Amino acid sequence: MVLCPKCAVEVDVDEDEVEEGEILSCPGCEAELEVVQIHPVKVNIISDDDDEDDEAEAGEEDDDEAEEEDILEEEEEDVE
Repeated sequence: MVLCPKCAVEVDVDEDEVEEGEILSCPGCEAELEVVQIHPVKVNIISDDDDEDDEAEAGEEDDDEAEEEDILEEEEEDVE
């Protein structure tokens, strides 16, 4: 047995059958866990932060584009 580092739910793991690098799924929070050590089994959560970062960056890019459009519109108004 090993505890999920994200939600502390017990994940059923057989030390004799699991391999280092294997990906497990937490039954509690459905996080993906990578086995980083056996005997005793230790797992790390596979970061979903990359997906969240990509979404955040996309949102920031949209904001930047909107600001650029506002600036261009203001410049056009000044020219008229």
